[in-house]
Amino acid sequence: MGTTITGETTAPLEEGPRNATLQARKEAAVPRGLATSLPVFAAKAEGSEITDVEGKRYIDFAGGIAVLNTGHLHPKVKAAVQAQLENFSHTCIQVTPYESYVRLAERLNAIAPVRGPAKTVFLTTGAEAVENAVKIARAHTGRPGVIAFSGAFHGRTLLGMALTGKVVPYKVGFGPMPADIYHLPFPIAYHGKEVAATLEAIETLFKADIDPARIAAIIIEPVQGEGGFYQAQPELMQGLRAICDKYGMLLIADEVQTGFARTGKMFAMEHTGVQADLVTMAKSLAGGFPLSAVSGTAAIMDSPHPGGLGGTYGGSPLGCAAANAVLDVIEEEDLCRRADEIGELLVRRIRELQTGNSLRGVIGDIRAVGGMVAMELVADGDADKPDPDLTRALVARAAEKGLVLLSCGVRGNVIRFLCPLTTSDALVNEGMDMLGEALRECVAERATA
Repeated sequence: MGTTITGETTAPLEEGPRNATLQARKEAAVPRGLATSLPVFAAKAEGSEITDVEGKRYIDFAGGIAVLNTGHLHPKVKAAVQAQLENFSHTCIQVTPYESYVRLAERLNAIAPVRGPAKTVFLTTGAEAVENAVKIARAHTGRPGVIAFSGAFHGRTLLGMALTGKVVPYKVGFGPMPADIYHLPFPIAYHGKEVAATLEAIETLFKADIDPARIAAIIIEPVQGEGGFYQAQPELMQGLRAICDKYGMLLIADEVQTGFARTGKMFAMEHTGVQADLVTMAKSLAGGFPLSAVSGTAAIMDSPHPGGLGGTYGGSPLGCAAANAVLDVIEEEDLCRRADEIGELLVRRIRELQTGNSLRGVIGDIRAVGGMVAMELVADGDADKPDPDLTRALVARAAEKGLVLLSCGVRGNVIRFLCPLTTSDALVNEGMDMLGEALRECVAERATA
C-alpha cells in the first residue's frame, strides 16, 4: 500500500535554502494571517511520506488536511494529469466544455447521498462549494436564512466564516458578518450535550429569532472537521431531515473533509441513513489538485438561472482528470475497507497509550469513523479539563521525531489523524511509535518543570 522514500539522510536533497532561511523569507514576504503549523519546507512527497529541503523524512499523518486520501502523487492520478497536459490545461467550462467534466459529474451523480436524480457543478475550493450550495438553496426556496452549528467549519470567505461556528481565529476582526445566519449547539455526548437539546434549540430558535418560513437550509458536517472530529449521530440527522421536510427547508451536508472513503464509506452521510438535498465536496476529490463540487437533487440544482453558477477555474481540466482517476483508485484499491482497517489500527495503538502507566489521565475520549480518528488530551482524565498546551507541545515534539500531526477542536486539545488511506500498516505503526515517544517525553518534562 505505502511507498517509502529511500535515502533517509540529514543532508539536503540538493544545495539550496534551508528551513530556517525559507521561514525567514516567508515571514518577510507572506502576511502573518497565513499561519503555518510546521515551519518545514517540503522538497518531495510520495505515498505517505514527505522529505524536506534539508533531506529529513517525515511520516504524514495530516494528508494536506484530508486532501490526500489517495496519497501524495498516486501513480494513477499523476498519469491522468500528465495525459491531460498533453492536450490542454484550460479552456473555461463556460466557454468551451470538455468531456471529463461531464463524465465526472455523471459519476458523482450516481453516488452522491442525495434524494432522487442528481446534478453536479464543479468549482475550485471547499468554501466556494459551500457558498454555491447556499446560493442554490436560496434560489430554490426564495428564502434567506441558513442554520449552522457551533464548532462547524465551512471556510474562510465572508459567508463561509459566517457559517463557521468558531470565532478565533476565523472571525475575530473580520466583521460584520452576513445577516440571516444562525448557530445551534452541536451535540457532543462526551461534553454532556445531547441530541434532544439541539433539536429543542431549533424549535426555540423558530419561536425567538426567525420564522422557519424564512430559513432556506440547514448546513451540517456529518463529522465535524476543525471542530474536533465529532460525529453527527443518526438520530440528529434524522431529526434535521424531518424538520427540513416539515418546514420546506433544504438539508446541506458539508462533506468537504469527510468525503471520498475517509470514513469507511464514500460519504459520511451513508453512516446516518439520511439523504441530503445538497452535498458539498472538495479536498480528496482530486487527490491534491484544486477542485470542489456541489451535488444535489436535479430539480434543486436547476433553480439558479443560466449564468448564476460558475467560475473561471471551476472544474478545471486538470482537476477533473485527477478526480476521475481518484474515483478509479478508491474502487480498485478498496480504500473504504482500508479506511476501516487504518482506523482500527490507530484506535488500538491510542488505547495502548491511554492505559499506559506514564500516560494515565492524559488521553480522554478516543473516537473514529473509519480512517477519521481523533483523541482528546485532558488533565486528570476529566473531559472538562482540556489540555491545549500539551496538544501544542505534542505536535511540535512529534515533528522533531519525523511525524506530521494536526490538532483541532474548539478547545484546541484534539489530535486528529488523517494519514492517506494508502498508508501501510508498517508506516502507521512507525508513526504511532513516534507519537508515543513524543507524548511520553512531553508529559515527563512537564512533570519535572
